[in-house]
Amino acid sequence: MEALELIRSLTARPAVRSFTDRAVPSEMLAQIADIARWTGSARNRQPWRFIAVQDRAHLEKLGTLGAYAQHIASAPCALVLLSADNGFQDTEFDLGKVSQSAILAATALGLGSCLATIYPDDNVAQAARLLQVEPGWLPHHAISIGYPGTPMTGSRAIVSGRLPVEKLLSIHRP
Repeated sequence: MEALELIRSLTARPAVRSFTDRAVPSEMLAQIADIARWTGSARNRQPWRFIAVQDRAHLEKLGTLGAYAQHIASAPCALVLLSADNGFQDTEFDLGKVSQSAILAATALGLGSCLATIYPDDNVAQAARLLQVEPGWLPHHAISIGYPGTPMTGSRAIVSGRLPVEKLLSIHRP
């Protein structure tokens, strides 16, 4: 991938919350997982596992398990990210990294996606039961994945745009 193409992917990728009904082939989901698994992690622990959910009833239930997870209910697929219940503080950081890798892989394959957080803890427990998650793993995050549909209209619940670099970056000069 050329630098300009990578920069475009990193800066132009919108969060897609509206999808067509077209199914995402299992091969594409496997490709996303294959790309994401190469994400670096602290001490190479790889504290993640993935569950691809395509069953409508399960997607609808997952869509109720987080304040901003509703888009999962209408997606053709969700990639649920399991984090190791290992007590390490860097596990959630590593999960953020693998989430970004999966989202960028989906984008490169022509798919739209949006990350959702499953919370509070009782919702995490519900998701774990629903998906029959093995002990030692926690379903804190899910990514809705599908072919982008018509963008939603109306007022946004969340502010869009980005802060200017001048507000984010300060150069330390001793």
